[in-house]
Amino acid sequence: YFILQATKLSEEQRPVLLAPVLSRGWAIVENRDAIFKNYKFENFQQAFAFMSYVALNAEKMGHHPEWFNVYNRVDITLTTHDCSGLSDRDLQLAGIADEAAGHFV
Repeated sequence: YFILQATKLSEEQRPVLLAPVLSRGWAIVENRDAIFKNYKFENFQQAFAFMSYVALNAEKMGHHPEWFNVYNRVDITLTTHDCSGLSDRDLQLAGIADEAAGHFV
């Protein structure tokens, strides 16, 4: 998974690369170059298992989400601080989170 250098998405890449992510329920954060998604699980145990899985993969990538958890809800915001905006790392981690969510619902 690990990507050496994070590259900010270009204006040409954005429509193409963001479309599939946005179609899966991610949204552009207002006044920020970031994406956001809320996940809801049946209980805290499922939410925590999801967070643990995503955290282990994020650590392998060297890319860490901004997130917030209350009971069965996990809110995730993704942006790449190294390049001050959205990068391929964010899209990759969004895919990992979406795939993981399917296993913990």
